[in-house]
Amino acid sequence: MTEFDVTFRDERHWVSFGESYVASEGFRTLFREGMLLVEETAAYLDGEGRAESRLISRDATLAYASESMRLTTRLMQIASWLLVQRAVSEGELTLVQAQEEKTRVKLNEPERIPAESSATFAALPLRLQDLVRRSRRLHTRILHLDQLISEDRPAPAPLESPVTAQFGRLRAAFGGE
Repeated sequence: MTEFDVTFRDERHWVSFGESYVASEGFRTLFREGMLLVEETAAYLDGEGRAESRLISRDATLAYASESMRLTTRLMQIASWLLVQRAVSEGELTLVQAQEEKTRVKLNEPERIPAESSATFAALPLRLQDLVRRSRRLHTRILHLDQLISEDRPAPAPLESPVTAQFGRLRAAFGGE
């Protein structure tokens, strides 16, 4: 077994990472964190963010609009993924059904050049910058977990070694155990 395997074996059965993770306290914590970030962002963009957007430069206003749109899209994808995984945890969906839902709930790959590195990003309100950074970190974590869950398949049973098989035939032929 390599360090990248996502299923664990004991002598009796395989333990699925996906099934055990969505039932864990770690997932419940991630779920709460994600949903709180969605709520916090919605409240900011509907309230304080609107007021702050009126105070920034005209050039920064376009950046504000596009960054808030990307932020909202990213958080919608995160919330959808979290809700699907919670449905698995509560037995409303199987892991197979959750994988089928992935065709409808796409997690976009992160942008190649982080917006945070630009001067335009620096002109945005600090609270928006913070929400963007936090959402990107959460998005990266969820992409990693999604990949682990997607790769989560039981390993095939080990094949019998040809030498062991030959010894078994010899024992059977000569009356051994």
